[in-house]
Amino acid sequence: MGTREKELEDVLLEEETVKEHEIVLFNDDVNTFDHVIETLINVCEHTPEQAEQCSIIVHYKGKCTVKTGEYSYLEPRCSKLLQAGLSAEIL
Repeated sequence: MGTREKELEDVLLEEETVKEHEIVLFNDDVNTFDHVIETLINVCEHTPEQAEQCSIIVHYKGKCTVKTGEYSYLEPRCSKLLQAGLSAEIL
């Protein structure tokens, strides 16, 4: 195995060991589409189109992953979603 292949293998192994978590947003009968969209834009840095698509998925499927990353990155965002009255969880 050449040096380049070894470097690529090391990078791939390192990427696999980083545990990705996700914020899952759940449907409720309380919040309006506008509130959910605005909150996703502000908290999760979604584009208006992304936020609208997520709100539609949540409405019809019951849940949608709205952000992925390391736990320490997601925890404050999930807290803000909860403070805004949305139902969300880090998985």
